[in-house]
Amino acid sequence: MDVADRAVGFLLCCISLSIFTYYTLWVIILPFVDSDHFIHKYFLPQEYAILIPVFAGVALLCFLSVFIGSVMLKSKRKKA
Repeated sequence: MDVADRAVGFLLCCISLSIFTYYTLWVIILPFVDSDHFIHKYFLPQEYAILIPVFAGVALLCFLSVFIGSVMLKSKRKKA
């Protein structure tokens, strides 16, 4: 395994762990903290806790649908 591959893998793990920790604190812990506490300024409003994953899921499904459709069209053209 190359050093660059390990560095990229480590970076991806750190990013995903950071996102998971931030989202977990935002959704699970923050509702139990007083609304005038200073920690609230580091987080988006609660509405975005649902909107962002829904938007990301819809975008992923759209991308996958377009990708699968284009692959099916290319394979159909090759057979004809």
